Amino acid sequence: MTALDKPVQFLRGVGPRRSESLQRMGILTARDLLYHVPRRYDDASTITPVALAEVGMDVTLAGEVRSKGIVPTRSGLRIFQAVIKDDSGLITCAWPGQPWVERLLRKGDRILVTGPVKFFHGRQIQPREHTILARADAAPPGDTSPGGTPPGTIFSTYPAAEDVPQWVLRRLFALNLDWLISQVARDEYLTPPTRRALNLIELSAALRDLHRPPSLDRVDAARRRLAYDELFFLGLMQARVRHQATLERPGIAFVRTNRLIRALHDTLPFRLTAAQARVLRDITADMTSPRRMNRLLQGDVGCGKTVVALFAMLLAVEGGYQAALMAPTEILADQHAGAIRALLGGLPVGVEVLRGSVTGRRRDEARARVAVGEARLVIGTHALIQEGVEFDALGLVVVDEQHRFGVRQRMALAERDPRPDTLLMSATPIPRSLAMTMHGELDLSIIDELPSGRRPVTTRVASPEERAEVLREVCRHLDRGRQAYLVYPAIEESERAELLAAEAEFERLCSEELAGRAVALMHGRMPADEKDRIMRDFQAGRIDVLVATTVVEVGIDVPNATVMVVENAERFGLSQLHQLRGRVGRGVEGGLCVVITSERADEPSGPASARLAVFARTTDGFEIASEDLRIRGQGDFFGAEQHGHGTDLRFADLLKHDDLIRPARERARALIDTDPRLVDPANRQIRAHLDRRYGERARLFGVG
Repeated sequence: MTALDKPVQFLRGVGPRRSESLQRMGILTARDLLYHVPRRYDDASTITPVALAEVGMDVTLAGEVRSKGIVPTRSGLRIFQAVIKDDSGLITCAWPGQPWVERLLRKGDRILVTGPVKFFHGRQIQPREHTILARADAAPPGDTSPGGTPPGTIFSTYPAAEDVPQWVLRRLFALNLDWLISQVARDEYLTPPTRRALNLIELSAALRDLHRPPSLDRVDAARRRLAYDELFFLGLMQARVRHQATLERPGIAFVRTNRLIRALHDTLPFRLTAAQARVLRDITADMTSPRRMNRLLQGDVGCGKTVVALFAMLLAVEGGYQAALMAPTEILADQHAGAIRALLGGLPVGVEVLRGSVTGRRRDEARARVAVGEARLVIGTHALIQEGVEFDALGLVVVDEQHRFGVRQRMALAERDPRPDTLLMSATPIPRSLAMTMHGELDLSIIDELPSGRRPVTTRVASPEERAEVLREVCRHLDRGRQAYLVYPAIEESERAELLAAEAEFERLCSEELAGRAVALMHGRMPADEKDRIMRDFQAGRIDVLVATTVVEVGIDVPNATVMVVENAERFGLSQLHQLRGRVGRGVEGGLCVVITSERADEPSGPASARLAVFARTTDGFEIASEDLRIRGQGDFFGAEQHGHGTDLRFADLLKHDDLIRPARERARALIDTDPRLVDPANRQIRAHLDRRYGERARLFGVG
């Protein structure tokens, strides 16, 4: 144990009581405090002097609290006000309806406030947020005087808590940072040549600059260094898991005989695209090697992922194993089964479908055919992972629409012994899977070519004022004998007042724009058998327009559906919109997807508009997933979260720091290849770092 591993209680200014509060924030040791880095920085050069703060401006001010109090209004609203002063003058800060702020601020405190300047009996700022830089009676050593801010000062704002406020954290760092930094040198594991090659600074300099940056540019350099550390140690964890799995639980080296594969190839009614052939070579190389395949197959709707998966499944069958394909809905599982049986023709391969809705004797007989190996290709829903389902020799697991399954569901089939190969299929990978492909633990194949004759979907973003014209466009498609989807974010009007609701719009459309058309309503609260009946009627052409919620995100192949309209599109994630768009354009005519926002045509602004612009610009699911990754985060590699900015990567941005990913991974793998258990004396420090970071959290790693 090093000095940085001692309990936080023994640092200056902490003690037993405050250490309990820090522990509730996850700060247990001195090292934890050192890595509790600021969440925001304010440069003094961007701080506006009080005298220059004009009505209508949005400003950041720093000053001393000279007076404070709560002002009641005639309507009963209580407003907390504080007057702050800097070298240039005085201004009132007002917190309407927040009288509790009075308990947080003291006269003489030095605070930083950000917000709009308004006029109400004089200038006043209404802070969106405020930070206590220093307490009146506990100014940290070396802090600037309350009345002024030297040029070049950077104010650091930390993640805080009610019982560990900002001023406490600033004081703790003022008292302890120099000592903490002095202990970091022994944690340095990168040699100067390695740091120069990667354009990285020393670890001690990085941590000092994160807490006391002389400039904001230095913050970026500091985060880059800690980003590399995260990527390297994550790479080590991956390499150790991979090495151990190869030694203790190797994959299946399938033997290719071409008995089935060649026969399928010769009888296909179409030619494989160059992209499909390339992807098949990747998959075949994986499956015929002793290393277990863990591959993501990404490709937009209609690119031919299912045919590629069928060839992979036949390779497993040729090698004496079974293959399972898991789909998120029964109707999609039935569609896969029908398409696969049609492609197989007379080939002697038993195909079985397992559905949750099938019970009793039929279910038992189907399970028996799977258990004895009579069924070589098994297609189903979650029923595949239910208790009582046994395989004779499962060699390959294919997961379609992988975003619709949780990590544990995807792991359930993959954790059998011997461990089957895994092929995930998606038009838009979830952020977690995309992040894993970027790290190299989940291999990636992309079908970036549509079959001959298939036309891409046209996408448009429309404003509310254009809704009537959009519905006229829908009617023009219907007049040509085509079908349409209208998708809404809510079921009932009461759910969200500002959102259009499927039920209410269904009633209105049936009596107005779509009067006389065959229109059906479908949403997630309907019984499964009713949803199944509606989808089958839509597929058969008995329904012209399907008014629905996102329950149609994963549907069936309806080549005659050529137009989709998504209302309140800003309420949907990019990947979800891409999945919805995949419902149209599945025939030779192509398709149209119109997303209607809540923004007026003359007032487009904000992040929602930027996201929808990305969606309209590209039909590349991988590009859309990358944008989703940037927005939502990569999820937890060692847990079950599929997205979110988890604790595995606090500093590394997989898009911003993409130039560090490969060198970090390659260095980690080379180290594990030469010293798998990290027992060499030269690597003990690295092993200690690894154990501190991850401990026993590796079990869920490797599940795409």
